[in-house]
Amino acid sequence: MTTGYAGRRVLVTGGAGFVGGAVAERLSECGAQVSVLDDLSTGRPGAVPAGATLVHGSVTDRETMRELVSGHELVFHLAARGIVASTRDPRQDFETNAGGTLNVLLAARECGIDRIVYASSSSIYGNPRTVPINESDMLVPLSPYAVSKLGGEHYCLAFYESYGVPATVVRYSNVYGPGQRPDNPYAGVVTKFVSSAIRGCPLCIHGDGQQTRDFTFIDDAADATLVAGLHPRAEGEVFNVGTGIETSVLALARAIAGELGVDAEIEHVDRRDIDNIRRRAVNIEKIRRMLRWSPQVALAEGLRQTVESLVGSPLHR
Repeated sequence: MTTGYAGRRVLVTGGAGFVGGAVAERLSECGAQVSVLDDLSTGRPGAVPAGATLVHGSVTDRETMRELVSGHELVFHLAARGIVASTRDPRQDFETNAGGTLNVLLAARECGIDRIVYASSSSIYGNPRTVPINESDMLVPLSPYAVSKLGGEHYCLAFYESYGVPATVVRYSNVYGPGQRPDNPYAGVVTKFVSSAIRGCPLCIHGDGQQTRDFTFIDDAADATLVAGLHPRAEGEVFNVGTGIETSVLALARAIAGELGVDAEIEHVDRRDIDNIRRRAVNIEKIRRMLRWSPQVALAEGLRQTVESLVGSPLHR
């Protein structure tokens, strides 16, 4: 289905970031004419694929969004403040994650587009009653980030129902893999653990390490996003993007040490304010059934590729 992007004009907000860059890269490989909007606060120009047009700007600028969206057929909206930055500055979090999404949708309503795909987060579920988590389960956001991402979802679905804006929501779960930089203060735990193990440093775990997450390989997340951008059944829907498999942070640390063949020290430190989710694994039966998508990369293989990408990296020389 992704062959349907050939020649299409596609805008990726946040396309200089980790996941946004991977989505932009896949779109370019499919023959799309890609434009990337990024304020480069955490993204980097090197993540933008060759041939794509980089626009330095922010989704908080309504005029910029109107101008950019008008020249494109599809929009992948991945620009967002991360959970750590959001917790430190809830107002900026709201203005970027919720307000920025509203700006994208207002432009889409005015200009008319074929599809907007909004990147949300499984953090909106909070601490679930049961695992794996279904899209229809209770939503209990426990951080400013989760609140703003859920607000963005509601805006997308409201614009779909009220104005006919063709929107689709994908809820990512702990995306990791090559391309995620360990020197980024907001990098995920996988990259941080790999970097620490390479440097011979302890792997620092916040809390007891028994908290679980559903780790999703970057290629799988990007592919699911592209499928959601074209599939006719995706319009007006919300989909979990993950593996459905729980892995404890302690087991993750041990697996990374084993992949590197090192006897890494594991150090337990105080729990952070943002570490308030005890268990996470998402049910992916809906996206499997409706869009015929399923993850292709198991955790062991994803960790192998991540380690391979970071060993010998200039960041560790």
